Amino acid sequence: MTERADNRAAARSDEGIGGLVRLVGRWRVGGGVTGTVTYRLLDGGFFLVQDVALEQYGRPVTGMEVIGREKPFGAQTPGEDIRSRFYDSEGHTFDYVYELEGDVLTIWGGEKGSPAYFRGTFAADGNSLAGAWVYPGGGGYESTMTRVG
Repeated sequence: MTERADNRAAARSDEGIGGLVRLVGRWRVGGGVTGTVTYRLLDGGFFLVQDVALEQYGRPVTGMEVIGREKPFGAQTPGEDIRSRFYDSEGHTFDYVYELEGDVLTIWGGEKGSPAYFRGTFAADGNSLAGAWVYPGGGGYESTMTRVG
């Protein structure tokens, strides 16, 4: 890819998924779930896809998630929030809203402000993300992602 094409792709990704491009790559996940996740940027730079191969509570969790701003039929501009939908191998679909402020990533379950969320902080070098999932009623678990590729 030429430098000019790289600059156009970066500008488009800023319109689409902003700073979440730092997730692109393969990550080892530890804590309440274990395994790997891989994020890749779709052509055009507007969406990330996350491929998931985890184990939680002794059960496999495999699936994929599409992350980006919604722009439905007829819309001239995309929505403000970065939203996603996760699809798993058991037929579940889960919706999330991603919010990145500096090095702090919050992933809201369903809608912004939900009582179910993940909040984590990227290390200064960008190669790890440590935080916790919080569930209503006091549930949740610690989670750490470390870049492996």
